[in-house]
Amino acid sequence: IAESDNTVEVEGNQYFPAAAIKKEFFKESSHTSVCGWKGLAHYYTVSVDGKENENAAWFYPTPKPAASNIAGHVAFWRGVQVAK
Repeated sequence: IAESDNTVEVEGNQYFPAAAIKKEFFKESSHTSVCGWKGLAHYYTVSVDGKENENAAWFYPTPKPAASNIAGHVAFWRGVQVAK
């Protein structure tokens, strides 16, 4: 669902450039959360082989200055395995 040699690691999470994700597997979610130093996160539901993994990917559309290196990047959780 995503592949890149140019990920950014933050707090143990690999952030993929948005251009590296295969958009056909992602559906925007209305879910958001707030990180004190990164800002407001938005989420995607990931759909593969007819199975949905709700809010399994997140991104910061406008990260705070301390997290500017993850602007335009997407990270994963909720069972999505990232291999290096």
